[in-house]
Amino acid sequence: MRDLALAFGPKRDTHMKLLIVEDDQFHAHFMLDAVSEALPEVSEITHIADGGEGEAEACSGAYPAVVLDLQMPSRNGVEAARTIWAKQPETRILFWTNYADEAYLRGISKIVPTESAYGYVLKTASTSRLHLALRAVLIEGQIMVDREVHRFQQRAITPRDALTDSEYNVLIDLALGITDKAIADRRAMSLRSVQNRLISLYQKLGIEDDVTGASLINKRTRAINRALVTRTLNVETLVAAERELAQWYRSALGKP
Repeated sequence: MRDLALAFGPKRDTHMKLLIVEDDQFHAHFMLDAVSEALPEVSEITHIADGGEGEAEACSGAYPAVVLDLQMPSRNGVEAARTIWAKQPETRILFWTNYADEAYLRGISKIVPTESAYGYVLKTASTSRLHLALRAVLIEGQIMVDREVHRFQQRAITPRDALTDSEYNVLIDLALGITDKAIADRRAMSLRSVQNRLISLYQKLGIEDDVTGASLINKRTRAINRALVTRTLNVETLVAAERELAQWYRSALGKP
Protein backbone atom coordinates (compact mmCIF):
# COMPACT_ATOMS: atom_id res chain seq x y z
CA MET A 1 0.00 0.00 0.00
CA ARG A 2 1.28 3.45 -0.89
CA ASP A 3 -0.03 6.86 0.18
CA LEU A 4 1.22 10.30 -0.73
CA ALA A 5 0.71 13.33 1.53
CA LEU A 6 1.63 16.70 0.04
CA ALA A 7 2.36 20.12 1.50
CA PHE A 8 1.13 20.20 5.08
CA GLY A 9 -0.43 23.56 5.92
CA PRO A 10 0.57 26.75 4.10
CA LYS A 11 3.15 26.85 1.33
CA ARG A 12 6.74 26.76 2.61
CA ASP A 13 9.97 28.05 1.22
CA THR A 14 11.80 24.80 1.98
CA HIS A 15 11.24 21.53 0.16
CA MET A 16 12.16 18.22 1.74
CA LYS A 17 10.81 14.80 0.84
CA LEU A 18 10.36 12.17 3.55
CA LEU A 19 9.63 8.46 3.20
CA ILE A 20 7.77 6.54 5.92
CA VAL A 21 7.93 2.74 5.70
CA GLU A 22 5.46 1.31 8.21
CA ASP A 23 3.06 -1.61 7.72
CA ASP A 24 0.73 -0.74 10.62
CA GLN A 25 -1.82 1.87 9.55
CA PHE A 26 -2.42 3.22 13.06
CA HIS A 27 1.29 3.85 13.61
CA ALA A 28 1.65 5.26 10.10
CA HIS A 29 -1.05 7.88 10.71
CA PHE A 30 0.45 8.69 14.11
CA MET A 31 3.83 9.27 12.47
CA LEU A 32 2.29 11.44 9.75
CA ASP A 33 0.78 13.66 12.45
CA ALA A 34 4.07 13.80 14.35
CA VAL A 35 5.99 14.82 11.23
CA SER A 36 3.47 17.55 10.38
CA GLU A 37 4.00 19.04 13.84
CA ALA A 38 7.75 18.51 14.29
CA LEU A 39 9.18 19.02 10.80
CA PRO A 40 7.92 22.15 9.01
CA GLU A 41 10.78 21.61 6.54
CA VAL A 42 9.00 18.57 5.10
CA SER A 43 6.77 19.45 2.17
CA GLU A 44 6.13 15.97 0.79
CA ILE A 45 5.67 12.59 2.47
CA THR A 46 5.40 9.19 0.86
CA HIS A 47 4.04 6.34 2.97
CA ILE A 48 4.66 2.74 1.94
CA ALA A 49 3.36 -0.19 3.96
CA ASP A 50 5.59 -2.91 2.48
CA GLY A 51 9.22 -3.23 3.54
CA GLY A 52 10.49 -4.43 0.18
CA GLU A 53 8.69 -1.69 -1.74
CA GLY A 54 9.85 0.91 0.78
CA GLU A 55 13.45 -0.20 0.36
CA ALA A 56 13.20 0.15 -3.42
CA GLU A 57 11.62 3.60 -3.13
CA ALA A 58 14.30 4.79 -0.70
CA CYS A 59 17.01 3.60 -3.08
CA SER A 60 15.67 5.93 -5.79
CA GLY A 61 17.65 8.78 -4.26
CA ALA A 62 14.64 11.05 -3.92
CA TYR A 63 14.52 10.96 -0.12
CA PRO A 64 17.21 12.41 2.15
CA ALA A 65 15.30 11.13 5.18
CA VAL A 66 13.46 7.89 5.98
CA VAL A 67 11.40 6.67 8.93
CA LEU A 68 11.67 2.88 9.00
CA ASP A 69 9.80 0.26 11.01
CA LEU A 70 12.07 -2.58 12.08
CA GLN A 71 9.63 -5.48 11.88
CA MET A 72 7.71 -5.92 8.64
CA PRO A 73 6.49 -9.09 6.90
CA SER A 74 8.51 -8.92 3.69
CA ARG A 75 11.70 -7.18 4.82
CA ASN A 76 13.05 -6.25 8.24
CA GLY A 77 14.34 -2.75 8.83
CA VAL A 78 18.01 -3.62 9.30
CA GLU A 79 18.16 -5.44 5.97
CA ALA A 80 16.32 -2.62 4.23
CA ALA A 81 18.67 -0.04 5.75
CA ARG A 82 21.72 -2.03 4.62
CA THR A 83 20.51 -1.89 1.01
CA ILE A 84 19.47 1.76 1.25
CA TRP A 85 22.79 2.86 2.72
CA ALA A 86 24.76 0.79 0.19
CA LYS A 87 23.14 2.79 -2.62
CA GLN A 88 22.39 6.10 -0.85
CA PRO A 89 24.93 6.40 2.02
CA GLU A 90 23.86 9.92 2.99
CA THR A 91 20.28 8.89 3.78
CA ARG A 92 19.28 9.68 7.36
CA ILE A 93 17.16 6.93 8.88
CA LEU A 94 15.03 6.98 12.01
CA PHE A 95 14.22 3.45 13.13
CA TRP A 96 10.85 3.31 14.91
CA THR A 97 10.01 0.09 16.69
CA ASN A 98 8.35 -1.72 19.57
CA TYR A 99 11.51 -3.63 20.40
CA ALA A 100 14.61 -2.60 22.35
CA ASP A 101 16.78 -5.43 21.05
CA GLU A 102 20.54 -5.40 21.34
CA ALA A 103 20.56 -7.45 18.14
CA TYR A 104 18.96 -4.62 16.18
CA LEU A 105 21.32 -1.99 17.59
CA ARG A 106 24.37 -4.10 16.82
CA GLY A 107 23.13 -4.72 13.30
CA ILE A 108 22.50 -1.03 12.69
CA SER A 109 25.80 0.17 14.15
CA LYS A 110 27.68 -2.18 11.82
CA ILE A 111 26.10 -0.88 8.64
CA VAL A 112 25.57 2.87 9.16
CA PRO A 113 27.94 4.78 6.85
CA THR A 114 30.05 7.67 8.12
CA GLU A 115 28.14 10.05 5.82
CA SER A 116 24.82 9.37 7.49
CA ALA A 117 23.04 9.46 10.84
CA TYR A 118 20.43 7.28 12.46
CA GLY A 119 18.04 7.19 15.38
CA TYR A 120 16.42 4.36 17.32
CA VAL A 121 13.15 5.27 19.03
CA LEU A 122 10.54 3.07 20.65
CA LYS A 123 6.91 3.41 19.64
CA THR A 124 6.10 3.78 23.34
CA ALA A 125 8.16 7.00 23.55
CA SER A 126 6.31 10.22 24.35
CA THR A 127 5.20 12.50 21.53
CA SER A 128 7.70 15.13 22.63
CA ARG A 129 10.48 12.54 22.59
CA LEU A 130 9.48 11.44 19.10
CA HIS A 131 9.45 15.05 17.89
CA LEU A 132 12.93 15.53 19.33
CA ALA A 133 14.19 12.41 17.58
CA LEU A 134 12.68 13.42 14.25
CA ARG A 135 14.45 16.78 14.31
CA ALA A 136 17.73 15.52 15.76
CA VAL A 137 18.19 12.71 13.25
CA LEU A 138 16.41 13.76 10.07
CA ILE A 139 17.15 17.50 10.14
CA GLU A 140 20.29 17.95 12.25
CA GLY A 141 22.01 14.68 11.31
CA GLN A 142 22.65 13.48 14.85
CA ILE A 143 22.75 9.91 16.16
CA MET A 144 20.06 9.43 18.78
CA VAL A 145 19.09 6.26 20.65
CA ASP A 146 16.06 6.37 22.94
CA ARG A 147 16.98 6.36 26.62
CA GLU A 148 14.47 3.55 27.20
CA VAL A 149 16.54 1.32 24.91
CA HIS A 150 19.61 1.90 27.08
CA ARG A 151 17.59 1.19 30.23
CA PHE A 152 16.36 -2.07 28.74
CA GLN A 153 19.89 -3.12 27.88
CA GLN A 154 21.13 -2.25 31.36
CA ARG A 155 18.42 -4.40 32.89
CA ALA A 156 19.13 -7.28 30.53
CA ILE A 157 22.90 -7.35 30.85
CA THR A 158 25.45 -5.32 32.80
CA PRO A 159 28.24 -3.39 31.00
CA ARG A 160 30.77 -5.78 32.50
CA ASP A 161 29.02 -8.63 30.71
CA ALA A 162 28.62 -6.89 27.36
CA LEU A 163 29.73 -9.04 24.44
CA THR A 164 32.55 -7.97 22.16
CA ASP A 165 31.92 -8.02 18.40
CA SER A 166 34.03 -11.17 18.11
CA GLU A 167 32.05 -12.93 20.84
CA TYR A 168 28.79 -11.82 19.25
CA ASN A 169 29.82 -13.29 15.88
CA VAL A 170 30.63 -16.59 17.55
CA LEU A 171 27.25 -16.51 19.32
CA ILE A 172 25.46 -16.05 15.99
CA ASP A 173 27.37 -18.97 14.47
CA LEU A 174 26.56 -21.03 17.55
CA ALA A 175 22.86 -20.34 17.02
CA LEU A 176 23.22 -21.34 13.37
CA GLY A 177 24.52 -24.75 14.47
CA ILE A 178 28.04 -24.39 13.07
CA THR A 179 30.88 -26.50 14.48
CA ASP A 180 33.83 -24.89 16.24
CA LYS A 181 36.11 -25.69 13.30
CA ALA A 182 33.68 -24.14 10.81
CA ILE A 183 33.38 -21.04 13.01
CA ALA A 184 37.17 -20.76 13.02
CA ASP A 185 37.27 -21.03 9.22
CA ARG A 186 34.43 -18.57 8.70
CA ARG A 187 35.72 -15.94 11.13
CA ALA A 188 39.42 -16.37 10.27
CA MET A 189 40.23 -17.40 13.84
CA SER A 190 42.19 -20.24 15.37
CA LEU A 191 40.25 -23.09 16.94
CA ARG A 192 41.66 -22.12 20.34
CA SER A 193 40.39 -18.55 19.87
CA VAL A 194 36.89 -19.83 19.10
CA GLN A 195 36.92 -22.00 22.21
CA ASN A 196 38.11 -19.08 24.32
CA ARG A 197 35.25 -16.96 22.95
CA LEU A 198 32.81 -19.72 23.88
CA ILE A 199 34.12 -19.84 27.45
CA SER A 200 33.72 -16.07 27.69
CA LEU A 201 30.20 -16.28 26.24
CA TYR A 202 29.16 -18.86 28.81
CA GLN A 203 30.47 -16.68 31.61
CA LYS A 204 28.87 -13.46 30.37
CA LEU A 205 25.51 -15.12 29.69
CA GLY A 206 25.53 -16.71 33.15
CA ILE A 207 25.44 -20.30 31.95
CA GLU A 208 27.52 -21.62 34.83
CA ASP A 209 25.42 -19.84 37.45
CA ASP A 210 21.80 -20.20 36.34
CA VAL A 211 21.42 -23.97 36.82
CA THR A 212 22.43 -26.02 39.83
CA GLY A 213 24.50 -28.88 38.50
CA ALA A 214 25.95 -27.59 35.25
CA SER A 215 26.50 -31.17 34.05
CA LEU A 216 22.73 -31.43 33.47
CA ILE A 217 22.65 -28.82 30.71
CA ASN A 218 24.03 -28.41 27.22
CA LYS A 219 25.99 -25.17 27.42
CA ARG A 220 25.73 -24.37 23.72
CA THR A 221 21.94 -24.73 23.68
CA ARG A 222 21.59 -22.89 26.98
CA ALA A 223 23.68 -20.00 25.67
CA ILE A 224 21.34 -19.60 22.69
CA ASN A 225 18.34 -19.69 25.03
CA ARG A 226 19.81 -16.99 27.26
CA ALA A 227 20.69 -14.84 24.24
CA LEU A 228 17.10 -15.01 22.97
CA VAL A 229 15.56 -14.35 26.40
CA THR A 230 17.72 -11.26 26.94
CA ARG A 231 17.09 -10.21 23.30
CA THR A 232 20.81 -10.25 22.60
CA LEU A 233 19.70 -12.26 19.57
CA ASN A 234 16.35 -12.14 17.80
CA VAL A 235 14.65 -14.07 15.03
CA GLU A 236 15.16 -11.38 12.39
CA THR A 237 18.91 -11.32 13.05
CA LEU A 238 19.10 -15.10 12.71
CA VAL A 239 17.09 -15.10 9.48
CA ALA A 240 19.53 -12.61 7.96
CA ALA A 241 22.48 -14.59 9.36
CA GLU A 242 21.11 -17.75 7.74
CA ARG A 243 21.22 -16.07 4.33
CA GLU A 244 24.79 -14.90 4.94
CA LEU A 245 25.72 -18.43 6.00
CA ALA A 246 24.32 -19.86 2.76
CA GLN A 247 26.50 -17.42 0.79
CA TRP A 248 29.53 -18.45 2.83
CA TYR A 249 28.79 -22.14 2.19
CA ARG A 250 28.68 -21.52 -1.55
CA SER A 251 31.93 -19.58 -1.42
CA ALA A 252 33.64 -22.24 0.71
CA LEU A 253 32.57 -24.95 -1.74
CA GLY A 254 33.65 -22.87 -4.73
CA LYS A 255 30.12 -22.51 -6.08
CA PRO A 256 28.74 -19.29 -7.65
